Amino acid sequence: MNKLELMKMANEVRKGAITAVHSAKSGHPGGSLSAADIYTYLYFEEMNVDSKDPKKADRDRFVLSKGHTAPGYYATLANKGFFPVEDLTTLRKVGSYLQGHPDMKHIPGVDMSSGSLGQGISAAVGMAISAKLNDASYRVYTLLGDGEIQEGQVWEAAMLAGHRKLDNLVVIVDNNNLQIDGTVEEVNSPYPIDKKFEAFNFHVINIDGHDFDAIDAAFKEAREIKGQPTAIIAKTVKGKGVSFMENQVSWHGSAPNDEQYAVAMADLEKVGEALCQK
Repeated sequence: MNKLELMKMANEVRKGAITAVHSAKSGHPGGSLSAADIYTYLYFEEMNVDSKDPKKADRDRFVLSKGHTAPGYYATLANKGFFPVEDLTTLRKVGSYLQGHPDMKHIPGVDMSSGSLGQGISAAVGMAISAKLNDASYRVYTLLGDGEIQEGQVWEAAMLAGHRKLDNLVVIVDNNNLQIDGTVEEVNSPYPIDKKFEAFNFHVINIDGHDFDAIDAAFKEAREIKGQPTAIIAKTVKGKGVSFMENQVSWHGSAPNDEQYAVAMADLEKVGEALCQK
């Protein structure tokens, strides 16, 4: 996909995430929206995956470590063709395979179940080690929240990744600076994030997580790095694309009512219309 196509797809992912959370009357829209551009680039440009063969042996692996932002993840998988977009409205409903956190046993395209914060990166490190041991070509990607990296397990995993020189691993931090109880500085500051990963022998790249040129350059750079895992620190806006959600901590885990949903979708429709005129 070219840049414009990626921007249009990211907007569709945002629409899907908002629709899912509104339908469920619960969920996490803020972080789903901040990560939408990263999700889109991974699945529509970067990763070797095939929606017609979700379990193919040489596929790249993705682990959503901040599992609560599943609505954005599901919207990406649906738009990629892993399951019908219409199923997004079944989010968190009884009997639906699209529950509040990803379930690898029931959702096509999901490589690892996640939910407990801090654990996803450990699974990703294990996958990357497995690839090395088996001389496999696949790469492993994992998305963490900046609040999530307050978990000690994240740094245990990072230590091992750096020690094992896992150059087939890319850790992305969605640095939107907000978590459920406030700003990350107020709760338990992880800053400077880049220096911490560097201390664990990571190659670190800081980017604007909404700039597809920067995203593209970062992932291409990561592919050229040898002997080190890469950490991409993506500066993002919580609630990106929806006027009343942007940079508002209250939208970490709240669902829009009918009136708010209409405003949110109108905001995203305007974005889509503007992109179609480019």
